[in-house]
Amino acid sequence: MIVYHGSTIVVETPQILQSERMLDFGAGFYTTTNKEQAIRWSQRVAVRRKTSEQIITEYEINLPAAEKTLSIIRFNKPDEAWLDFVCANRSGRTPSEPYDMVFGPVADDMVYTVVQFYENGIYDKEEAIKRLKVEKLYNQVLFHTESALLFCRYIGFEVIGGSK
Repeated sequence: MIVYHGSTIVVETPQILQSERMLDFGAGFYTTTNKEQAIRWSQRVAVRRKTSEQIITEYEINLPAAEKTLSIIRFNKPDEAWLDFVCANRSGRTPSEPYDMVFGPVADDMVYTVVQFYENGIYDKEEAIKRLKVEKLYNQVLFHTESALLFCRYIGFEVIGGSK
């Protein structure tokens, strides 16, 4: 399986990082199977870091081997389990600790608004899930542990913006 990481630097050796922001699936190294999503991520990172550099790094996951060894959770759609998982991570309760890898939809800005409305009691769970089902969701693949990163092989990079 091919995955991409969007950033302002080439990441030949991924690392498990704790972000200052609470993220959908907790701490780790985030990738996606969707190259366009990775490009958007690199653009966002460039804006945050006030640079023109935008780089997509490509990796191959040895998924069959990883599935034999690692603890992996998959969310195929934004359902109740996904919503609970994302809300827990974004509030710092880190339920992803037992998992080496997490696969699932990205809570982008529009989706995050629905999640916030749910967390603040504006939407009940049923209404939040109904609204999430109409959004076009991209995926993310989180490497949550060093063990998971052993199954991630660097392939190369592409400069999207700026110069390298």
